[in-house]
Amino acid sequence: MRIAIPYEDGVVCQHFGKAPQFKIFDVQPQGVVESVVIDSEASGHEALAEFLAAQGVQAVICGGIGQGALVSLAQSGIDVLPGVTGNPDEVIEALIAGTLQPEGTGGCGCGCGGHHHEEHEGG
Repeated sequence: MRIAIPYEDGVVCQHFGKAPQFKIFDVQPQGVVESVVIDSEASGHEALAEFLAAQGVQAVICGGIGQGALVSLAQSGIDVLPGVTGNPDEVIEALIAGTLQPEGTGGCGCGCGGHHHEEHEGG
C-alpha cells in the first residue's frame, strides 16, 4: 500500500491543503519498504487529490483536513485517516503496529469545523 502524509519541518503538516511536501511510504505487511519526500506540485482540493492519485497513493494520513479535500480524495479512491500529529516515520510505525491513535476529528484547524472550508482556500 502506498500512503502519503502531508509533511512540513519534519512533522505531519496540520493543514492538508497547504502542505509544502508529502512523505510517501510504500508499506507491506512486514513494514516500510521505501519512503520518499516529494514537493507538492499542486494546490486546491481537486488538484492535490489528482496529484496524489498520480503518485499511486491509496491512503492519506493527515492532521487537519477540510470537507472539500475529503470529498476530492474520496472521489480519487484515496482513503483518509485524519487527526494525526507527530513524526511521519513514527506515525507509520504505529499504523503498522496497530497502535496509531488519531487525535480529534481532523478538522482544518481554522475554526470552521470543516464546514465551508472552500472559503479558506479560495476554491
